[in-house]
Amino acid sequence: MAMALMVQGCTSDAGKSVLVAALCRILQRRGVRVAPFKPQNMALNSAVTVDGGEIGRAQALQAQAAGLPPRIDFNPVLLKPNTDKRAQVIIHGKAIADFDARAYHDYKATAMAAVLASWARLTAEFDCVIVEGAGSPAEVNLRDRDIANMGFAEAVDIPVIIVGDIDRGGVLAHLSGTLDLLAPTERRRVQGLVINRFRGDLGLLEPGLTWLEQHTGKPVLGVVPYLHGLFLDAEDALEHHAERDGEARLTVIAPVFPRISNHSDLDPLRLHPQIDFRWIGPNQAPPPADLVVLPGSKSVAADLAWLRRQNGGGWEAYMRRHLRYGGKLIGLCGGYQMLGRTLHDPAGVEGQAGSVAGLGFLDCETTLAAEKQLRSVSGRLAFDDAPMTGYEIHMGVTRGPALAKPAVRLADGRADGAISADDQVLGTYCHGLFEQPAALAALLAWAGAAGIAAVDLGARREADVERLADAVEAALDWRRLRPLLPNCP
Repeated sequence: MAMALMVQGCTSDAGKSVLVAALCRILQRRGVRVAPFKPQNMALNSAVTVDGGEIGRAQALQAQAAGLPPRIDFNPVLLKPNTDKRAQVIIHGKAIADFDARAYHDYKATAMAAVLASWARLTAEFDCVIVEGAGSPAEVNLRDRDIANMGFAEAVDIPVIIVGDIDRGGVLAHLSGTLDLLAPTERRRVQGLVINRFRGDLGLLEPGLTWLEQHTGKPVLGVVPYLHGLFLDAEDALEHHAERDGEARLTVIAPVFPRISNHSDLDPLRLHPQIDFRWIGPNQAPPPADLVVLPGSKSVAADLAWLRRQNGGGWEAYMRRHLRYGGKLIGLCGGYQMLGRTLHDPAGVEGQAGSVAGLGFLDCETTLAAEKQLRSVSGRLAFDDAPMTGYEIHMGVTRGPALAKPAVRLADGRADGAISADDQVLGTYCHGLFEQPAALAALLAWAGAAGIAAVDLGARREADVERLADAVEAALDWRRLRPLLPNCP
């Protein structure tokens, strides 16, 4: 049986995902056969696995850190919210139903069986499994039938460490308060604490660490520094910072839909040193730009309605003016569906059944269907022949005259997406469109920035995983941590 360690957090975005990724890379570098695992994830950023399913994007990154391709067992239960009260439930990579919170609570016993089946397969294959919790174990209202935090740890009897984020303030209260809210058996299961995102003089923190250990009876296993400019695929949180070296060659904007999904598609633009990229939030007026990108959406009709409500219909009028003055427009997946003439949802797949008018920038229409399309893809941009790789995750079929001029020609013989007759609007179902350097350079030239520097996001991601692992390895107290990972040399 594999040895295992579970990383739980005081809050969402405390550092669980990055700590699991770092531990996976550290162990992988030491020759340990290690795998990541998150029993239950709630996220709209997802990835396609080698076994034809869908998991949280953070678990795909952790798999990369472990030197593995992503597979469904790394995240057996994925919840993708489509309203404030309902979510699509994905079990072992496949969508099985939409549940409200109460119905899903009743379903948790079935979901737990899927979790334990994946757990059995991973622990039989690997030397060590590093487990990520979800949210916080201190949410006492969710303790009943919990499969994401202590409920899982107790079911499979594994040790736990808890991480807190000092950058948001109050980390000593977060850590001690979290422990106070645990049941006695859960508290005994916690073997140590980690503080994340520290910047400043560590000597000034030492009295707090001494108090924390004395107050809780738990050792502080390490203080991880704040790593400026670290790029790792986000589970959900939007990163707004830009990294530019000198004057921007291109201005790119994208709206932040309420149900935005796979916004990491735009990371190659956000992180490009010669692009001024901006997320435009609710009721923010879109500024002049060279390129507008409509990202993916989990609820396309609802997000399209939201787009039209912003600033009294300003977004739709803005895009029409933007195109009239020669700007370019790209729609990705749900954003592509918005670009057509009509969006049909006869079965109410994403909400109320019916049809709504699209933006009409492409001569096509989309019909949503219950069966989700999941596949990894590769091919070439139709207008440039630059190679691209990516994946499809969508529940719609798009047809119409616009598809006669596709955006991408896929290696499996299919054509994907469309480009408008005037060459100003491009739509595609291919996530990861900007990932490959040649495709990114071609798309930026199409948008008006010919000769812009190529950026290899994959190489940047790998370098940052290494940087993260180095920092965490140096920060942790391995004398205290190694007994929790007996397979770790």
